[in-house]
Amino acid sequence: MQRSLADSRVKFRHLQCFLAVAQFGSVQRAASSLSITQPAVSKTVAELEAILGVKLFERGRHGAVTTREGQLFMPHANACVSALRQGVDLLARDEGAAAATLDIGILPTVATALVPPVLKQFAVQWPRVIVRLVTAANSELLERLKSGAIELAVGRLADPERMVGLGFEQLYSEPLVVVVRAGHPAAVGSAPLQVTSMFERFPVVLPPVGTLIRQSAESLLSAWGATPLPAFVEVLSVSIGRALALENDAVWFVPASAVEHDLAHGVLVQLAAPLAGMEEPVGLVLRSDTQPTAVGRAMIEAIRDVVRQRLAPAVDRPRRRGLR
Repeated sequence: MQRSLADSRVKFRHLQCFLAVAQFGSVQRAASSLSITQPAVSKTVAELEAILGVKLFERGRHGAVTTREGQLFMPHANACVSALRQGVDLLARDEGAAAATLDIGILPTVATALVPPVLKQFAVQWPRVIVRLVTAANSELLERLKSGAIELAVGRLADPERMVGLGFEQLYSEPLVVVVRAGHPAAVGSAPLQVTSMFERFPVVLPPVGTLIRQSAESLLSAWGATPLPAFVEVLSVSIGRALALENDAVWFVPASAVEHDLAHGVLVQLAAPLAGMEEPVGLVLRSDTQPTAVGRAMIEAIRDVVRQRLAPAVDRPRRRGLR
């Protein structure tokens, strides 16, 4: 009887606030993401703790950390929110109904090549869906997925402890390439620059520390005998990396699909690397405790089709020019 009473008092807003705080590890950041005030989030979480009779978060100077009870409750909160979204999505198929919403995450280094064709194909089947797209580092995408902030992600296979509660379906393996602008001194002339001279004369743009593609970049640099570098720029943004390569003569370490269009049109050129096979798997990441909604399943199929028809062949045939 007591348990049934507690169940009836748990509202959707309680679950929303709980999952947001769990995702961001901060009441303030959770409030910002939900577009409500910080006191409102604190009050709602306190209400939920009172209803359940347990403490869900340990609060301190470093934010809010989920307790053991909070970790146990999280997959069930995710399942409830996911089930409600699925019901809304099914109703949205009816003519004249409100548009469904789909929250997905994708690596910024993959998004440029993947998002346009996927959304084009997806819109044919689901023309009335609001797609909310998050681009972030792989670790953040995994945390958002676990908290229920996004329904699916296109990311990379992480360490086993980060993949607890998640499933990974590999779509393709993507090589890391090293590119410069067309006409760059490292890519032209009969006497290519020495590696040491190249990295001393021009800016180097690397993926951030802690990312899997940074590990590949460091392996390449080591094989080149170019470590430690005197200076470099760390950035995950494709637009910033591209601008540095085109305007600052930077030598840019980047996943191949992110520069596919520029390589095909000769805007950027790829330098020959000393190691082959520097590839990282890219795939669909889903929660193990819930099933995708109807629109989620349609998005997954669109991603699979695009990778099968277009991206995988392009990634498997990188262009090589310049430094030997």
